[in-house]
Amino acid sequence: MRPDSEVEAVLPGRAANPDNVLRVERVLPQAKFDQLLPVRNVAYTYTNLLRGVAKFPAYCDNYTDGRNADAICAKLLATSLAHFTQETGASWSTLTPAGVKAYPDNYNAVLATMPQDTPIPTWNQALWYLREMGYNEGSAIGAYQDCYKGAGSSIWGIFYPCGQNAQGKNLDYFGRGSKQLSYNYNYGPFSKSLYGDVNVLLDNPGKVADTWLNFASAIWFAVYPQSPKPPMTWVVDGTWKPNAYDVSQGLLPGFGATINIINGGIECGGGSDVQQAKNRIAAYKEYAKVLNVDISGEQLSCANMRPFSEGSAAATKTYLDKNWGYNAANPNGASYACSLVAYQTPFSIAQPGDYQSCVDYFFRGKVLFNGQVTVDNTK
Repeated sequence: MRPDSEVEAVLPGRAANPDNVLRVERVLPQAKFDQLLPVRNVAYTYTNLLRGVAKFPAYCDNYTDGRNADAICAKLLATSLAHFTQETGASWSTLTPAGVKAYPDNYNAVLATMPQDTPIPTWNQALWYLREMGYNEGSAIGAYQDCYKGAGSSIWGIFYPCGQNAQGKNLDYFGRGSKQLSYNYNYGPFSKSLYGDVNVLLDNPGKVADTWLNFASAIWFAVYPQSPKPPMTWVVDGTWKPNAYDVSQGLLPGFGATINIINGGIECGGGSDVQQAKNRIAAYKEYAKVLNVDISGEQLSCANMRPFSEGSAAATKTYLDKNWGYNAANPNGASYACSLVAYQTPFSIAQPGDYQSCVDYFFRGKVLFNGQVTVDNTK
């Protein structure tokens, strides 16, 4: 990731922008961005998109092995926009440019150039919502939380502790930004990736809506490995190559696999496409046309895909969990160790100090995490 000082220097048309940002500017110039997203909330600026891209060099990256970076970038943008449509779109079949005037937070200048009484296609209504409908900053009604820290609490509530509002109530981690990031156990890892500290965004989740993080959150999700699932970028650029197990589970390259990554438990594997998946596919086809992406022969549906699991080619042992082995030299034969696993836990080999935190959590009474005492049973 690039440091924020470099990210925040990015501006449209700036010659010194990073390579992946310059590529996005070529593939999706601002005029086309405005055309494709005419009713986006005004907080979703082109500058914010470019800064979100700048933060993560793997998004629209260069390739040195003969792959066409511009073509891959166009496909990745079409994929992202299609998912934005489902996650944040107005989905209002009778919405017209004239009608949007009643919603100043969604009225963009490009609407004045469009036929005022002609309905805007629903695929063309992405990014209407900045925050999940019905929620406001500071709300604490117990939604999208795993905050309990008492006996029987989950590991996620302990290591991704909920922030509190002015009244001392746990904040709600409702959907924000183009990915509609939700739940503290997603805000925490995103915060840790950006700042090395889970608490920055757990204490200030509104940053995911009000800053360039409103795009960066979706781009982080697209590039971030979440074993046993591959990053969406690996599906789009061909880095993920299904093995025999993947094929037996119906897991094939194409847009359908990205649906599976995002929301497979609800939208995939039922034998026919549910409405949410149909919406994503329809939008993808339209964005692909505009961005000149060839999707002929691509596996668009996930209807016959099973979830990604530990047998997948994408499954990598990068997380840590309790080692249940026996060690006669230790009290009660406990291993006092953690082992690499291919499923997600709060502990990663990529994060300094996580191995010690893992061992402490499972075998000792006091746990330090990000420099703070997270669990203390020694008192």
